[in-house]
Amino acid sequence: MRQEILNELSKITPEEAQALSGEIEYNRTLYQTEQSLAHPEHPGTIFDAQKLMDSGRLITIRKHTRFTHFPKHSHNYVEVIYMCKGSTHHIINDNDVILEEGELLFLNQNAIQEILPAGENDIAVNFIILPAFFDYALTMLDVRDNPLRSFVIDCMRGEIKTSAYLHFKISDVLPIQNLIENLIWTLMNKQQNNRSLNQATMGLLMMHLMNYADTAETDNLSEGEKLAITVLSYIEGHYKDAELASLADAMHYDVYFLSREIKRLTGQNYTDLLQNKRLSQAAYLLSHTKMSVSDISVAVGYENISYFHRIFQKKYGMTPRHYRIQTATSQL
Repeated sequence: MRQEILNELSKITPEEAQALSGEIEYNRTLYQTEQSLAHPEHPGTIFDAQKLMDSGRLITIRKHTRFTHFPKHSHNYVEVIYMCKGSTHHIINDNDVILEEGELLFLNQNAIQEILPAGENDIAVNFIILPAFFDYALTMLDVRDNPLRSFVIDCMRGEIKTSAYLHFKISDVLPIQNLIENLIWTLMNKQQNNRSLNQATMGLLMMHLMNYADTAETDNLSEGEKLAITVLSYIEGHYKDAELASLADAMHYDVYFLSREIKRLTGQNYTDLLQNKRLSQAAYLLSHTKMSVSDISVAVGYENISYFHRIFQKKYGMTPRHYRIQTATSQL
């Protein structure tokens, strides 16, 4: 991360100065409404977006307050925490989560979170996000179920059907780090009229994170769900030449056993999953690039152009050329 950003985030805030003077309990009035203040010891204490965001905004950024213990609480917003330096210790729905430098933590509104005091060199930022902010990002994601997309949909509905949190250990993934830093810089500097840019950046960030969904730690995935995520993430990142035998070898599974498990867990066989990804990627390239149809066919893994035309038309009800024309017209 750029040193100038870290220097700014390292400054002691008035709230942190209070904590250093001995007031280690957080300042409730900065986070809670009068209604939640009436029950300060209740584990359902809600941190309110109205206390933390300017009116009319869908996303804001706030440096995590160090030296302070935050007891059990939930939020009426989605919280995304990025660890710029050092680490922080969270307890989420009774699960210990250690967020290390360069890692990202997504929290559902209904997650019950406790945060232990952070030290001077533990620098984190909190993205305070209203669910509507994710509207555009969802349009950029594959419609196929994956943990991140399901998590966001749950957040938009105010439910927890999948996970209360997602912990991404992506400190060594440069494109993701760059996107997060861009988002931090834009929000810290309060750039005007950048809602669309920030939403597009979040969409790109989530598209990258989909490739690492199999590494995300969460609270309630079964072994079968973890296996399905690994398979889908492999296809997401290697759709051009993804081979079931190679995946089975990497996972130390018998290829026939893995094939049966994929069918049982997803309702589709491996070939169908791979084909759906290839065709959805081809549709995206037709809509957003000027690549020729033949080049797109090869780019998504089909050397046989005639076969690509046939399966594309079967899926979308029209040829690749007509799909490009139709989507171009609809975007005018």
